[in-house]
Amino acid sequence: MRSSKEGDSLFTNALEEHFDEFAPLAARMRPQTLDDFVGQRHMVGPGSPLRSLIEADKMTSVILWGPPGSGKTTLAHIVAKATKSRYAELSAVNATVAEVRKNIADAKDALAATGRRTLLFIDEIHRFNKGQQDALLPAVENRWVVLIGATTENPFFEVNSPLLSRSMLFRLEKLTPEDIRSIVMRTIEDEERGLGKSGIKLEEDAVGHIVQTSGGDARSALNALEVCVAAATASGSSVVTLATAEETLQRRRVVYDKKGDAHYDVISAFIKSMRGSDPDAALYWLAVMLEAGEDPRFIARRIVIFASEDVGNADPMALVVSVAAFHALEFVGLPEAHLNLAQAVTYVASAPKSNASTLAIGRAADDVKAAAALEVPVHLRGSHPHQPAKMGRGKPYLYPHDFPDAWVDQSYRPEDADHRIYYAPTDHGAEMAIKQRLDDLRSRRSPTKK
Repeated sequence: MRSSKEGDSLFTNALEEHFDEFAPLAARMRPQTLDDFVGQRHMVGPGSPLRSLIEADKMTSVILWGPPGSGKTTLAHIVAKATKSRYAELSAVNATVAEVRKNIADAKDALAATGRRTLLFIDEIHRFNKGQQDALLPAVENRWVVLIGATTENPFFEVNSPLLSRSMLFRLEKLTPEDIRSIVMRTIEDEERGLGKSGIKLEEDAVGHIVQTSGGDARSALNALEVCVAAATASGSSVVTLATAEETLQRRRVVYDKKGDAHYDVISAFIKSMRGSDPDAALYWLAVMLEAGEDPRFIARRIVIFASEDVGNADPMALVVSVAAFHALEFVGLPEAHLNLAQAVTYVASAPKSNASTLAIGRAADDVKAAAALEVPVHLRGSHPHQPAKMGRGKPYLYPHDFPDAWVDQSYRPEDADHRIYYAPTDHGAEMAIKQRLDDLRSRRSPTKK
């Protein structure tokens, strides 16, 4: 009878021997070198800081922050292969403080015995609680380990400040459609680790559908490719068609070219639906953009702009809700953040509308551009210690809080400026009260001071 240790060893060897047979396609196609790595050129392109650290074997502790499938785990594996360090890996989903401390103790022993550092990769480090993260501090501080922490969440919210301050932060971007297409085509042609020996071909529309539904996630794209090829093989076909891809992935292709007319047409329809106070239509176009893989930050920026441009002071909360949705997107991320975007869209679309602020700044800008530079009236100027005393003489500044209603008849524009009205509030929503107050104040102001 074999011992447990001996049996485990034989089992492990057998598993490694059949790795290519059982491993997911995404695992088999994981890049082994920086030259094979797709995307993130700002981080690992020639001459970039992270690449230089890796190639010089001078890695320091880093936090890799980016969306799923952007290459965080792959980078850690590449670093492990490219450096002379020991490699240890933990998942914050199930690792305990005891396991963290054991890995640190092993790292200290290895450093003392061999002089080799330990590269400790912790996936989803944001799932570690404060105690678990604190347990890492001495090891990172004393460089017993080189920490590589991977997170999909904003590290400024989820990683302890002391740990973050001892690490370099690198942000990975969502992979572009071109990046995903490159990965898919490389995989379908690779006969060693990919699907090159399957004999399966992909129609261009099927490739586009896989790219589109991946959402910039390489792992998602390769998983989709794997099931599409399996479905085609099972049906006796040698081609993955668009119909096969749609049926297999249970998602219809959304016709949307982010660099072409569709991009501008859809965002235009989205904005006009919100302006027309039709939240249902606005939600439809929001769904089109999200399903097509549009950058959610672009959508969020448009909602924030709309809140001031088309709602304005008719409902000042529109801007608050929109900005909050933008911030929520930053630290929640998709897919969950589609709820935050939907809330903002329905709020601003349903709100009363006013473009009075938009028109007001336009009128003011026109006057500024048309006139020569005008001086600030003496009574409005700030106090400057170096000014001669005589420059402060003349008409005094009247402090509004010293007068009833905190208002006084006083001019606030240059003497030679056109005193026309820029801001004309509407009767919509909260702006009605603003209009009534300004109408009253303007009626009490002297003609030369309006």
